[in-house]
Amino acid sequence: MKQTLKLMTVLFVTLLLSCGGKEEKKKEPISYGKKEAVVKKETPKETTIKASQRVDLANKGVGPITSLTLDEEIDQNMVAEGAEVFKKMCTACHRPDKKFIGPPPTDIFDRRSPEWVMNMILNPEEMVKNDPLARELLIEFNGSPMANQNLTEQEARSVLEYFRTL
Repeated sequence: MKQTLKLMTVLFVTLLLSCGGKEEKKKEPISYGKKEAVVKKETPKETTIKASQRVDLANKGVGPITSLTLDEEIDQNMVAEGAEVFKKMCTACHRPDKKFIGPPPTDIFDRRSPEWVMNMILNPEEMVKNDPLARELLIEFNGSPMANQNLTEQEARSVLEYFRTL
């Protein structure tokens, strides 16, 4: 019985020593020969400006409007008509002050000429085919082409006058 007790004590102590206090160390992989040189890859910072933010006031676009002079004073009757046309024909894709399917028209004349805006409204298919800026906008806005709403020049001019108030 004493021997069994001694044997049990030895087994118990051995069991305690084998279970606790041992830390595992991670082994580094064995490498033979040369070490690989660490190469830092610098990702180039995007310095290009999005088409929707680029300023191009000299481009008049492609279409029937080659020259357009805006009066200093905004014609409120045209604004009312333009707001109605915009609401009816354009809000499916455009929001006045935020990006939606298409770009917002707010402050458009800080970036585009009035002729370019008119030609884009009246002639979107030809603009996308032949105007590099219109093509870049198409790409930026996920390939969603602007639909030709078949507006008259007077309706487009009213929409343009409305844009001046945004």
